[in-house]
Amino acid sequence: MLARTLHGARLSLAVGLGARILSLLLGGSLGFLAGYRGGWVDAIVMRIADVFFAFPSLLLLIGITAALEPGLGVATAAIGIVGWAEVARLVRGEAMRVRELEFVTAARALGAKDGRILLRHVVPNCASPLLVSFTLGVATTMLAEASLSFLGLGAQPPTASWGAMVLEREGVSAQRTVGGVLPGTLPRCGGALAESARRRVARRARPALERRRGLAGSTTR
Repeated sequence: MLARTLHGARLSLAVGLGARILSLLLGGSLGFLAGYRGGWVDAIVMRIADVFFAFPSLLLLIGITAALEPGLGVATAAIGIVGWAEVARLVRGEAMRVRELEFVTAARALGAKDGRILLRHVVPNCASPLLVSFTLGVATTMLAEASLSFLGLGAQPPTASWGAMVLEREGVSAQRTVGGVLPGTLPRCGGALAESARRRVARRARPALERRRGLAGSTTR
């Protein structure tokens, strides 16, 4: 169990890192584009992000993975696609803040093109919040992968994954409860109830028996 737990930790961490990198690349690119360009580009990207925010993440993940063949690759891609909206909104806000700073205005006045300004000035100054979002989001993606594996839509047996291991233990516990505890408990409970009822009937019938014995003894005398 310890070996499978450690192996499952490696797999879950790999899926979490992969899914978060995909979310960072997709959401970061769209967020930088929306925040720096603004206008209709910003409106379109944010409306698409709002559509993703409108659905619960777990239900959206279940729908994507259930429509395709369940597996770690599909689960990783689904988690990465679903998580891009959060990254895009964060990056958009930072890009809108940085594009109004003096050094960006000076670079634009010197004739620098938008691609150079974006890569040389905007992106490096947005790296700190992106790093924080990446590290905090790995735990969320690992939890999402465990949830999908627990539902049978992520890692498939006999692959060791935390969610799949929890599912296996739940199945064993349910089997033990139904197959071991209940068949032994019900006869014991039934026997205890029957013995209690027998004692209660005997206790109530004892005075009548004693009276009968007394009357029989007086008649004999």
